Amino acid sequence: MSRAGLRTIAIIVSVAFGVSACAQTGETVRNNPKTTMGGMLGAASGGLIAAAAGGGAAGIVGGVLLGGLVGGAVGNALDQKDKQMAQQAAQQAFENARSGEASAWRNPDSGNSGSITPTRTYQAPSGQYCREYQQDIIVGGETQKSHGTACRQPDGSWRIQG
Repeated sequence: MSRAGLRTIAIIVSVAFGVSACAQTGETVRNNPKTTMGGMLGAASGGLIAAAAGGGAAGIVGGVLLGGLVGGAVGNALDQKDKQMAQQAAQQAFENARSGEASAWRNPDSGNSGSITPTRTYQAPSGQYCREYQQDIIVGGETQKSHGTACRQPDGSWRIQG
């Protein structure tokens, strides 16, 4: 990996940890774990997207901060049942759905919904089978989109990477 690539990764990791450290003070983690986790995942995703788009250090930092804010807001809006339903839809999608086929969920109590769509399946150098995916989550009529990779674990379950 080039020196610039390593520097980019270091910036992303540093800013993501900084954002998560700020979010993890005292009562915040205990009272709002979904906000904290959403913020951390959003920050990491925002930084990676900015880096992949060729953004410089300022663009990457901006991506991390914006991703953290959006991720925290989505995480705060999802209740435990929403997260459980989203997790079940994800496991169903990774295990059974063809690439391009969405697995949807909807919580009638909260009105929140979403879908997860595998986009590519491959075998990693480690031998694990992995699936790239797109995810939409709709909270209060607003759609948030994300993407990632999940890999099959030795016990047969699927684990989101990153």
